[in-house]
Amino acid sequence: MRLVQVAQRAEDLDRARGFYSRLLEAEPAGLFEPPGLLFFDLEGVRLLLERGATSSVVYLHVEDIGEALRRIPEAEVLVEPHVIFHHDDDTLGPAGHDEWQAFIRDSEGNSVGLVSFRTP
Repeated sequence: MRLVQVAQRAEDLDRARGFYSRLLEAEPAGLFEPPGLLFFDLEGVRLLLERGATSSVVYLHVEDIGEALRRIPEAEVLVEPHVIFHHDDDTLGPAGHDEWQAFIRDSEGNSVGLVSFRTP
């Protein structure tokens, strides 16, 4: 079994498209208007931004959190980048790496976690 799709609330699809295009450095895979569905392909998992969907916390892998934050200066930083864990083995992340996380509020008011892995 694998994850196929995650949905996130977006009231303004144009605004969400701009925000997520810059954050993900990718254009949407599809827009269906109506009913108000915007899709991004995240390496085989669809991120659906949908009018009327419930908000959830989505964690997105980025190569460099600081650089990602510079691409989206309008994002409110809820939690500054910090190390949350060191991976001694590869059970939950790459062995020998520190896991960094930060939390932002996206253009639609949702909380989004940004995750990166760095060697200490």
